[in-house]
Amino acid sequence: MRNKKIVWIASAILFMGSISMRLNAQAKQEALYVPCEEMPDLMTKYNADYGSLVRFYAPGARGFWGRTNDPGGSPERRARMTKLRNDYLAKLEKLDFNSLPQECKADYVLFKRDLEMENAEAKEQEVVYQKIKKWFPFSNNIYSYLELRRRGHQPDATKMAKEWNDVVVQLKTLKTQLEETTTLAKDEVEEALLVITDLKNSAENVYSFYNGYDPLFTWWMPTVYEEMDKSFDEYVKTFNNKVDKGKPVDESGIVGNPVGREELMKQLEYEMIDYTPEELIKLANEEFAWCDAELLKASQEMGFGNDWQAAQEKVKNAYVEPGKQPELILRLYTEAVDFLKKNDLITLPPLAEEVWGMGMMSPERQLVNPFFTGGSSISISYPTDAMTYEQRMMSMRGNNPHFSMATVHHELLAGHNLQGFMNSRHRTYRNFGTPFWTEGWALYWELLLWDKGFPQGPEDRIGMLFWHMHRCARIIFSLNYHLGKWTPQECIDFLVDRVGHERANAEGEVRRSFVGNYPPLYQLAYLTGGRQFYALHKELVDSGKMTNKEFHDRIITMNAMPVEMIKAIMTDQKISKNYKAKWKFYDPPKQ
Repeated sequence: MRNKKIVWIASAILFMGSISMRLNAQAKQEALYVPCEEMPDLMTKYNADYGSLVRFYAPGARGFWGRTNDPGGSPERRARMTKLRNDYLAKLEKLDFNSLPQECKADYVLFKRDLEMENAEAKEQEVVYQKIKKWFPFSNNIYSYLELRRRGHQPDATKMAKEWNDVVVQLKTLKTQLEETTTLAKDEVEEALLVITDLKNSAENVYSFYNGYDPLFTWWMPTVYEEMDKSFDEYVKTFNNKVDKGKPVDESGIVGNPVGREELMKQLEYEMIDYTPEELIKLANEEFAWCDAELLKASQEMGFGNDWQAAQEKVKNAYVEPGKQPELILRLYTEAVDFLKKNDLITLPPLAEEVWGMGMMSPERQLVNPFFTGGSSISISYPTDAMTYEQRMMSMRGNNPHFSMATVHHELLAGHNLQGFMNSRHRTYRNFGTPFWTEGWALYWELLLWDKGFPQGPEDRIGMLFWHMHRCARIIFSLNYHLGKWTPQECIDFLVDRVGHERANAEGEVRRSFVGNYPPLYQLAYLTGGRQFYALHKELVDSGKMTNKEFHDRIITMNAMPVEMIKAIMTDQKISKNYKAKWKFYDPPKQ
């Protein structure tokens, strides 16, 4: 009996030990959690296939950080990329959607959405390409040699020299014809420039492969190639001169491209935002009213009564002297990180704290970026010796310590810097890039830290409110502009009068919004995306279902995706195969 008891105890110890080991293994597995094999595998392979095809069919194409970029041009490439998308849509259809776990259902919906959207955009691009195709009758004289070069075929250099010289002759005639035509639509000029870029890259790819190696090629081709390359450069100038750039509608001199309500609705649907432009403007105005009330409270605390402009003026004039701004940035960063840790809000990897950097913004860039920006490094906007006195004063006043305290953590930790750091380490197969996640997450921290008492006095609150008002204003002015209701100058005046911007900074903000190649929804994505995260925090943290750290750590390891999909995953909400946005998340603060 005693021996049996010893055996039982030993067995129990082993059993409990195995349970403990399994629990530890499970905890470790959850930390490295990949929700299923099918979707990560499919998306990883698609990204690899896409990059391989772009490199193969679009030589010389390079984007940021060495990533491949799809520049347009070759009909062969267009057809091949469409086939790639259709192949993966077919692979998606073969999956049993209902058997997928929650996260993978979200990946399925978003991956399918993006492939279908890219197919639709390719069809639209093909329509434009057909309109400008007549200006490139010689394309096959270049592309045919690229196709042969890929497999090392030796070209007939005598024949090739004649054909590429024919391109030079044709370009001269076409250039004259183009100069005599009326203006072209902007999308036609943009497409033509993509074609020229692809043709130049293709020609350079062929030339650099054979020149100096193939004797006949080296004898025949250098002069002809150089002439053709120069002719293409002149062709680019002619196309740029033919675009209908429009005329400024007001004294701002800004020429943008209002997209209209139909396009706004289309993009809102894609971004999974279940609101109309008019509803978003109304909600932003309600939130602006809350900012107004809080601004008056801070103004009264400072002894300025209801004259908030005077209180804000004092805050602006608290700028640091030239040369001291980097030290200020470091102090504000340290204060923010200490606050995050003290309140146990999120896990900050030590390496992320170690490797962020600083850079100084050029005077030219400050014309469209009057405030610092961030990411792997924070780019500091502050006066340089090339600026006029007025420019220097506006830059210093607009980047004063109290304004800046609201945005250093937005750019670094736990904002953009941490996003980039974590995206490269978690669920790397997933990156459904959207400004509502990118800017929304960084903005959300401004809202949360306000609630947690991060501002240390009325001056800090005025600084944070300046940016809160700015985010409200971005929704209002950008949507009114794209709806055709406001001019650029009205947008500038609105930022000056209602938010308190320095005029040069307001002009830079509006110019960047409408001329800086930002998509129409980008500016409203800050506060709108922030409100999505804020509403989800209220549902899961304020209710006691999760701690702050659990909530934030879970989100930051999920990689980029529409916030409504994050909510669906974290709340185990039903995700259908053809999921559409339906979340009414916006709840402006009450006065």
